[in-house]
Amino acid sequence: MNPPVEHRKSQNSPIEGNSLLDRLGPGLVTGASDDDPSGIATYSQAGAAYGFSLLWTMWFSFPLMSAIQELCARIGRVTGRGIAGNIRRHYSPWLLYPVVFLLVLANTINLGVDIGAMGSALQLLIGGPALLYAVGFAALCLILEVFITYQRYAHYLKWMTVVLFSYVATVFIVKVPWKEVALGTLIPSFSRSGNYWATFIAILGTTISPYLFFWQASQETEEIRDHPDEEALRKEPWQARLQFGRIRIDTLVGMFFSNIVAFFIILAAGATLHPHGITDIQSAEQAAEALRPLAGRFAATLFALGIIGTGLLAVPVLAGSAAYAIGEALKWPTGLDRKPLDAKGFYGVLSLATVLGLAINFPVVQRHLNITPIKALFVCAIINGVVAVPIMVVVMLMVGNPKVMGRFALNSGLLRAVGWVATVVMFLAAAGMVLTSLQ
Repeated sequence: MNPPVEHRKSQNSPIEGNSLLDRLGPGLVTGASDDDPSGIATYSQAGAAYGFSLLWTMWFSFPLMSAIQELCARIGRVTGRGIAGNIRRHYSPWLLYPVVFLLVLANTINLGVDIGAMGSALQLLIGGPALLYAVGFAALCLILEVFITYQRYAHYLKWMTVVLFSYVATVFIVKVPWKEVALGTLIPSFSRSGNYWATFIAILGTTISPYLFFWQASQETEEIRDHPDEEALRKEPWQARLQFGRIRIDTLVGMFFSNIVAFFIILAAGATLHPHGITDIQSAEQAAEALRPLAGRFAATLFALGIIGTGLLAVPVLAGSAAYAIGEALKWPTGLDRKPLDAKGFYGVLSLATVLGLAINFPVVQRHLNITPIKALFVCAIINGVVAVPIMVVVMLMVGNPKVMGRFALNSGLLRAVGWVATVVMFLAAAGMVLTSLQ
């Protein structure tokens, strides 16, 4: 049956006939923000401690993260609501509120670590007070999020992903034993070392993070509101072919981009730090500083600039996903396309999360809470690993539930199968993370 005449123009989506870059959006930004400064620290530690032997984790995690992110994007596009909004409508508050609380807690801690890393990276480049730079970066991110329209902001975020190529460039400045790289990439290697498996679990927890689920689903709802001729697919199902095709391309490119950058960060650390016995990297800025005498000032500068650029990408995503989660859970108006006075609660949460994250970097707060940025990052990794599992289970249940997805419910197929595999793998990783932390 053909759609009514008044709706047929909607089939000509803005994505049809446009360039590849125009088709990319939520998935690309989500993938790029996955390589935030805390993730850079994790990947640098993996390369420094184990050389090239963990490079294989990038192709292992790619299909898992791609599947779960595509499913989250489908939920947002089909229903017109984010993850938290759908949990509120279809599941118990006893599930919703603990999940949202843990997500916001982890995001706030992660925000603090990332903002601090950006300040320290700028200090490495030009000297001066790192804490003052951190305050400036936090203020800049807030101003951009609050006062720039979503359409312009999303455009800027998309172009900022270019900074991630600095990590690719770094590798070609140093000497790389490509045969060893190929072996570490193609042939999985394992160790009985508890630290090896802790690093492996940390890589999974860094690449498959709950805030990415919430962000991509919510950005699909923003895209619907931003284009007057588009609707949630439950209302206009004839847009499904184009939208699902766009989501797949967007997500695959974004996750591939994320993993290839992570691959080169591990490679850079494995080629420079590991051979010289530098095996303990505590932060992203420490990795940049350690590169200087080994790979040259230019390589260290590129690495530090990448930390700042990825932080500017990740901080808005972390703060935004927290605001979306709380706003949708409490039925507040949400969205970066809304004016501040029209979504006070949403922008209030976004601002508060950024300010509280920034506060972690003040020495007086660290002394009072007996916490350091490294300890905060470790706690954040545990929380992310634990909260990812129930969210992924709920996502998998939602995509197969006709009450949520209507005619687009997935009860079979490769995408659903890989989504469940990703969920099981994350469950095992979370269990391993908890057991490792108890030792």
